Amino acid sequence: MHAFRTHNCAQLSGENVGENVRLSGWIHRKRDHGGVLFVDLRDHYGITQIVADEDSPALAVLEKLRLESVVTIDGNVKARTPETVNKDLPTGEIEVFAREINVQSAAAELPMPVAGEQDYPEDIRLKYRFLDLRRETMHRNIMLRSKVITSLRRRMTEQGFTEFQTPILTASSPEGARDFLVPSRMHPNKFYALPQAPQMFKQMLMVSGFDRYFQIAPCFRDEDLRADRSLEFYQLDFEMSFVTQEDVFQALEPVLAGCFEEFADGKSVTPSGEFPRIPYAEAMLKYGTDKPDLRNPLVITDVTSHFEQSGFGLFEKIVGSGGRVRVIPAPNTAEKSRKFFDDTNNWARGEGFAGLGYVTRKGGEFGGPIAKNHGPDRMEQLYDELGLGPDDGLFFAAGKEKDAAKLAGAARTRVGEELGLIEENCFKFCWIVDFPMYEYDEDLKKVDFSHNPFSMPQGEMEALESKDPLDILAWQYDIVCNGYELSSGAIRNHRPDIMYKAFEIAGYGKEDVDANFGGMIEAFKLGAPPHGGSAPGIDRIVMLLAGEEAIREVIAFPMNQKGEDLMMGAPNTAEMKQLRELHLRLVEPPKKEGEQQG
Repeated sequence: MHAFRTHNCAQLSGENVGENVRLSGWIHRKRDHGGVLFVDLRDHYGITQIVADEDSPALAVLEKLRLESVVTIDGNVKARTPETVNKDLPTGEIEVFAREINVQSAAAELPMPVAGEQDYPEDIRLKYRFLDLRRETMHRNIMLRSKVITSLRRRMTEQGFTEFQTPILTASSPEGARDFLVPSRMHPNKFYALPQAPQMFKQMLMVSGFDRYFQIAPCFRDEDLRADRSLEFYQLDFEMSFVTQEDVFQALEPVLAGCFEEFADGKSVTPSGEFPRIPYAEAMLKYGTDKPDLRNPLVITDVTSHFEQSGFGLFEKIVGSGGRVRVIPAPNTAEKSRKFFDDTNNWARGEGFAGLGYVTRKGGEFGGPIAKNHGPDRMEQLYDELGLGPDDGLFFAAGKEKDAAKLAGAARTRVGEELGLIEENCFKFCWIVDFPMYEYDEDLKKVDFSHNPFSMPQGEMEALESKDPLDILAWQYDIVCNGYELSSGAIRNHRPDIMYKAFEIAGYGKEDVDANFGGMIEAFKLGAPPHGGSAPGIDRIVMLLAGEEAIREVIAFPMNQKGEDLMMGAPNTAEMKQLRELHLRLVEPPKKEGEQQG
């Protein structure tokens, strides 16, 4: 017999009744029924019920052991009586009568429970992550992550992509987020950087003639954390040669749609080939964001022209100074109290906005100061244009265009959630396309890149030479699912002459490009194919499939919101010997106002 087990804890069934077996695992639960002890024994695969009574030598030992102790049980498989069968367990037809027990590891008192799904403080969960991972939901999430990665890898390979690995120690880049720097012992006062993405290397692979590359790539960005962002993350990174934007879409859509269908657990998925293409300008107008959640049926409309001359002076003043007025419908809210509208307005103020105006309507009668001052005839005209009914309310976001769009987008989500309009049990994908190549930086008072400086401008050199920079669009695209951006991508600028010109418009000279991106520009001068790609985030994909709201729930060993690993104690201080080897001297950060000196 094997030293630890003949079967795992999800394997035994009625067919095994009468067999002598050996199981190993953790004591999950104990139930004492007065001289008869029932123990749920758990391993990676599942749970088997162990029974020990006064005739079992294992009883005295099991009674003393704490939960989560690791034991090996020898026993006899018995059928449960019909009334005690547990249909929720694969092993629910049987139980194992314990004949012998070997304690592999006795557990001390637990800092947090494993059995059950109780909420527990995050700092405790992260400090004792190895316990947290024993819990059913977390264990299932991490297994889902592994299966998703296997599925993505298989689907990419089937499409003719080849998996490559790119360096982890590389050079710092002046573009993008803040780098993690790694000091070099062999090169004093010089530093490597951890890759924010394998961007340069995957483009070099295309220049090297490999055609279709992918990898499950680790990436590192020293930026503030949030629910869907981590300092260290993984992405399905890929690049293709001799492709148009549509070729990239046709390559990625079946991979993502197929993977989501595989693990959607009955939820509907936008089919491959049917992902809507939404221009960036349209997304910002209709949804107030370039990450629209298409499960929400509400659509924002610009009604600025209705308030160029209006009895509602505030909106007329905003419009007269170049501002915009956007509206979000609130359908079938006639029976909602005034409190619903006031609460939504107060929510907007709590989010840092000036407020969210509204109009109520019940049986065709308008209510609220906007309707009163704008006038019933004008309001009727506005409602007819919007296709709204006699019992539909309306929220107003007014201000500078960016501010109005941002407030309207947030309000669209809020109203959709409050009214229960968000479609459930579905994954809705879309592409956001036609991003602007440039934007005007109000702080620097100059034109700068708005998204990705290495994207090919639509119209190429002709557009750069003849168009207003703010009118130039780029071959850039994002893929969005249920309001989450899964990836950004682009058809790359592979032409040195176009790249120099693109950077020149943003105020960077040829010497700046050569100094910061010399390796890539030199490669392009020696024959580069047209190429493009993208990099969907693994963590966000698994988060959506698992139904979680934070990527920490689908990462085995995540950091907290401060970027700390509470289990391993990272980051920590370095010893003086290490600092000397690296030729480093520590500089204390400046004291914040009010802190004691010394």
